Amino acid sequence: MMCAMPEPTGLPSPGPPARASAAIPRLIDRGDGRRLERFGPYLLVRPAPAADGLEPADRAAWVAADGRYERSSRGPGAWHGPRLPTGPWTVQLEGLTLELRLTGTGQVGLFLEQVPLWRWIRRQVRAAGRPLEILNLFAHTGGSTLAAAAAGASVVHVDAARSAVAWARRNAALSGLAEAPIRWLVEDVEVFARRELRRGRRYDAVILDPPSYGHGPRGEPWRLEDRLADLLRSCAALTSRRRVFLLVTTHTPGIGPDRLGRELAAALPPDELRLGRLETGPLEIRAAAGGRLPAGAFARWTHS
Repeated sequence: MMCAMPEPTGLPSPGPPARASAAIPRLIDRGDGRRLERFGPYLLVRPAPAADGLEPADRAAWVAADGRYERSSRGPGAWHGPRLPTGPWTVQLEGLTLELRLTGTGQVGLFLEQVPLWRWIRRQVRAAGRPLEILNLFAHTGGSTLAAAAAGASVVHVDAARSAVAWARRNAALSGLAEAPIRWLVEDVEVFARRELRRGRRYDAVILDPPSYGHGPRGEPWRLEDRLADLLRSCAALTSRRRVFLLVTTHTPGIGPDRLGRELAAALPPDELRLGRLETGPLEIRAAAGGRLPAGAFARWTHS
């Protein structure tokens, strides 16, 4: 499944990232179909369909926004504002230094709903009592990879987008993890998983964060609704006999915590399912001004 991380659109070519800001990235407010977020020195407004019908808690805070992303029906959207960053910048979060930049899809390279899961991943790695080898699929800009590596795990980081893997490697270098035991692979996730199974390779854990839509290796349409069950079966098989944890997150309407939990449970052999603990829940981001922004769902299995 090809999942591209777009390069910035309509912006200057990126140079060296600016020094990390001391301001902690966070959601400030949400409402009227948008989200107001602090990313280091910049206050940015981006679309948030989950905030449709919600009232902002602090309308005055939105006036100070440095930039705003506007979607377009004719292709990539565009950023507008009085104080847009002119290149990449860095932020510090959870002991990591991360490069951010404006992209043509409105992303900046940091997904705040994942941050609590980074803490969970670190706890699982440290509690295992032995070195773990973790497979991170659809690994994007590498937050989960770096959280696991910083806790002492070896990680195989797989994403089909070369730009995303390069971005993740820069994050590793900025975070002092350039020499950590991480394999960086630009691969179609499903093709890679099938090849690993044929080779008999097994992992202690899999982290999976698939997109809702995309294209397969031959350009064919790809929908998570159609592929989720097979993906989870592959993850279960890739961790057979040595599974410590499985973690899957989704951001697809119609795939909530209950369904995601059922799909994960169905992928595991019944006797192995009983040996562990299955947890599900919503992905949410708490706003500093009050309220929460829904951002998807998670399901995870841990060995008892």
